[in-house]
Amino acid sequence: MELDLNRKTALVTGGSKGIGLACAQSLLAEGARVIICSRSRANIDAALASLPGATGFAADLTSAEEALALVEKVEAKVGALDILVTCAGAARRTPPQDLSPAHWRAAMDAKYFSYINVIDPVVKRMAARRTGVIVNVIGGGGKVASPIHLAGGAANAALMLATVGLANAYAASGLRIVGINPGNTETERVTEGLRAEAALHGVHDEDRVDLGDSGLRRSLGEARRLRAADAPGGRRRRFGGRLGGQFT
Repeated sequence: MELDLNRKTALVTGGSKGIGLACAQSLLAEGARVIICSRSRANIDAALASLPGATGFAADLTSAEEALALVEKVEAKVGALDILVTCAGAARRTPPQDLSPAHWRAAMDAKYFSYINVIDPVVKRMAARRTGVIVNVIGGGGKVASPIHLAGGAANAALMLATVGLANAYAASGLRIVGINPGNTETERVTEGLRAEAALHGVHDEDRVDLGDSGLRRSLGEARRLRAADAPGGRRRRFGGRLGGQFT
């Protein structure tokens, strides 16, 4: 593609793995100056091996102070940000009977505030310059409730609303702020989500028909069909809707 990103400065949070790393690679291929961040310096160093010329900084974005320090460091050492892609943050999956207020609060810290803490200083700087793009990569759990991802899904839903609200608020300043709910994507997070839902439905590794994710999906699908058949009157029961997009 030709996106005219030559020499644009782009920060990708959660850029050391999965969708974030893929975004960083794509931006780099388009000529952007790419910075990634992660809580793990080791993960950053591993990712930079596939990102020639990119820069990485370690930061825990659940901390507003660390997020602000990251933005200031990036702008001081690399330049004013033209693009922010937020992918950092993941809420733990918890069976509904085990949820407590502490789980819901932790999910907001892990998923919602890990985005907001970096968006807040960036959007204000972009607005002052009257230019910039923010892309929030938000899990599909904000649209479709999963029984083991209720707290994280609620955080995703809050991010969706915040994204639309900020887009409206800053449109007159020349900013574009968009949210993306990816479909089911082959990442470590997806595998983790499949395993968690499978365990909820009584499917374990020994039940898998092969070693790949496809085997886990088929085993999980069979467990759903059997449990639906056991439902009163043989009626099909829903277990959090479709699988696609819930575990990013």
